[in-house]
Amino acid sequence: MQTPAHAALGDLLSYAGAAPLVPGTLVRVPLGRREVLGVVWNEATSLAGTGAEPDMALKPVGAALDALAPLGEAWRDLVAFAARYYQRSIGEIALAALPPQLRDLTTTQLARRLKRKTTTGPIAQTAEAANLIALSPEQTAALARIEAESGTFLLVGSTGSGKTEVYLRCVADLLARDPEAQALVMVPEINLTPQLEARFKARFGDEAVVSLHSGMTNPQRLASWLAAHSGAARIVLGTRMAVFASIPGLKLIVVDEEHDPSYKQQEGARYSARDLAVWRGQREGAKVILGSATPSLESWHQSRPAEGDDPGGRYVRLEMPSRIGAGELPAVRLVDMNLQPPKTVLSGALLDAIGQRIARGEQSMIFLNRRGYAPVLACGDCGWKSECPHCSAYRVFHKIDRTLRCHHCGFTERVPRACPACGNPDIAPVGRGTERLEEHLAELFAAVKRPDGSAVRIARIDADSTKKQGALESQLAAVHAGEVDVLVGTQMIAKGHDFRRITLVAAVNPDGALFSSDFRAPERLFSLLMQSAGRAGRDAAYLAAQGATAEMWIQTFHSQHPLFMALRKHDYAAFAKQQLDERQAAAMPPFAFQALLRADAREQSVAQAFLNIAADAAEALPGADIVTRYPAVPLSIQRVANVERAQMLIESPSRAALQRLLASWQPLLHALRRTPEGKGVIRWLVDVDPHSI
Repeated sequence: MQTPAHAALGDLLSYAGAAPLVPGTLVRVPLGRREVLGVVWNEATSLAGTGAEPDMALKPVGAALDALAPLGEAWRDLVAFAARYYQRSIGEIALAALPPQLRDLTTTQLARRLKRKTTTGPIAQTAEAANLIALSPEQTAALARIEAESGTFLLVGSTGSGKTEVYLRCVADLLARDPEAQALVMVPEINLTPQLEARFKARFGDEAVVSLHSGMTNPQRLASWLAAHSGAARIVLGTRMAVFASIPGLKLIVVDEEHDPSYKQQEGARYSARDLAVWRGQREGAKVILGSATPSLESWHQSRPAEGDDPGGRYVRLEMPSRIGAGELPAVRLVDMNLQPPKTVLSGALLDAIGQRIARGEQSMIFLNRRGYAPVLACGDCGWKSECPHCSAYRVFHKIDRTLRCHHCGFTERVPRACPACGNPDIAPVGRGTERLEEHLAELFAAVKRPDGSAVRIARIDADSTKKQGALESQLAAVHAGEVDVLVGTQMIAKGHDFRRITLVAAVNPDGALFSSDFRAPERLFSLLMQSAGRAGRDAAYLAAQGATAEMWIQTFHSQHPLFMALRKHDYAAFAKQQLDERQAAAMPPFAFQALLRADAREQSVAQAFLNIAADAAEALPGADIVTRYPAVPLSIQRVANVERAQMLIESPSRAALQRLLASWQPLLHALRRTPEGKGVIRWLVDVDPHSI
C-alpha cells in the first residue's frame, strides 16, 4: 500500500509449520478484502495492514516473496530515519521506495522474473579507458584526499573543471578494489540522466550500470531495482528517488549539482534526497561526494575550515577552480536597463553581440525563467486581466495554440475575442514569456543571414516545447549539431548541458529574485546565473579557432547589487559570505532549523484557524519553549484549484527541540482534525527543512 496507517502491528501474521520470517522479507498479506504487499520489519511486526481477522493468520507461508533476498537492516534504518525525521509513517516511505510493479507480482511471477536476470559480466577495463584522459593537478589532489579520508566531501568545481571525471575515477577505483562494492550516483533532473548514463556505460560497460527515475516504465524500474538489490548492477544512476534504492554493497554515493532544489521532494513525504544521502553514507560507512560549482549555503557552511573557537564543519571541502579544455569563465557584462528606452526587451548592445555571433557561425543562449507567450492578457479600457477562476494566479497566454493556461491547476480556455468584462476587442499581452521572446528574436533577425547565406534559426526549449516523447532529445541534438543559432529557454537549458559552440549567454530579466519574500531566492538566482554562464565557452579549441571570447550578459535595473558584483568576478565565496552573514544576523538556516505546518481548506479562514488552534495546542509540548511558532499566513499563491492554502512557520535554534515538538504534535494534529474546527480542513501536512516559504 502507498500509505499504510501509522502503526506497529505486533505479532499479526503466523504461518503454520514455518520458521519465523527474516526481517526485511517482502510478504503478500490480506488487508480487508484485498491482498497487499508488506515488509516484515522485525520478528514480531509487519507493516502490511491493520485489524486483520484471526483466520487470516493461517494463510500459508507461500505469501512470502522469499525468492528475493530480504531488504537489509541498513535500508530499513534509512526508511525508519526518513519517516521519523520528515514526520511520515514508515509504511508510506517503505512502500513508496519499492518499484510499483513489485506490489502486483505473485511469488511465481517474481521467481520467473528473477530467473530471467542474467548475472553481469566483468566490469569493463576501466583503467585503460581512464588513462586516456589526463588529469589536472586539482583533480589529482581531490582524488588523493577522497582516497585517503572518509566521510562526506564537498567538491566545489567551477563549470567545466572536470567534476564528472573525478566521479568516474572514484567509482573505477572502488570497483577495482572491491568486487562486491556498489556506487550510487545521483543527478537532480531526469533530462540530465541520459548524458551521464552514456559516459558511465562507455567507461564501465552496459551491464554494470542501471538507471532509476520516474521517467522509466514500471517494468524498466523493476528490472533496475532488482539488478541493484541483487548486486548485479555495480553502479546505480538516478534522480532523488534513487536514494531509497536497495543497494546492499553501497560504498560510494555521489550527489551531482547538490545545490539543486529538485533534490527536495515537493509532495507526499517531503524529504531531501541530498540530506538522506549524507545520512545513508554515515550509516553504511560509504563515502559521500557532494559536487557543485555553486554549493548550497548549508553544504558550504558544513565544509567551513576550523577557525579560532569554531571547530569547522563536518564535510571536507575540495576545490577545483580551473576549467579543463574550456576557455576562461565568460566575462560578465551588466546592461543597466534604467539607461535603455522604455519597454526595451533586448538592449541594442546585446542584439549587436548576438548578431556578431551569428555572423561567425557561433551560438547564443538566452535565458528567461518564464514559459508561455506572456504572463498575462489585459484590457487597457477596464483593467481586466486573465486571472484563473480557480487559483489566485494569472493564466499565462500561449500564442501557439491561442490558449490561456494556468500553470498551477492546469485550467485552460481559448483566448477570448474581446474583453470578457467590457467587450473591448483590443486585449493585449503584458510581460513576456519564452514563446514571445522567441517570436521577437525571429522578427529582429529576419533580415540577418548566416555565413552560408541561410536564414537564422531560433529554437525554444521549455516545459511546453518538450512535452512530446523524445522532443527534448531531438532539440538538444539540433543544438549540438550546430543547427540552432539562438537558443531561448527556461532554467531547463541552464543546467548540465555540454554545448560546445555557445559563446554568449544572456539572462533577460533576473531581477525578481533579488527582492523576493523567500530568503533563498538570491541563492537560487546566483547559482542559476553561474550555471548559465558555465554553458558558454566550454570548448577552448573552438574559441581559439573562432578567435572568440565567451560572454555572459545580464540585463538588470539593479546593476550595483552585491549579487551581480560577486557574479562579475565569478566569486562564489564572496557571495556565500555575504549571504551567510545576513542569515546569521537574522537567525535563519543554516543557523536555525525550520518546518512548515500547512493546511488546505475551501476557505482561507478555516485553514488559518486550524493552524492557530494547533499552535496553541503545542504550547505545552516538550521543546515548545525554544521553538517559535509564527502566525498563520496564506501561501504566496493562496488558492489553487479552488483550494485555499495557509501555512505556519515553525523555527528553532535546536534541530533536536524542533524534532521533539513535531513528533509529539502529530497525535494532537490528528485529534484536532476530528474536532468541529478541523472538519473543514481538506488536508494538513508538515514540511521539515522547507525549500520555499
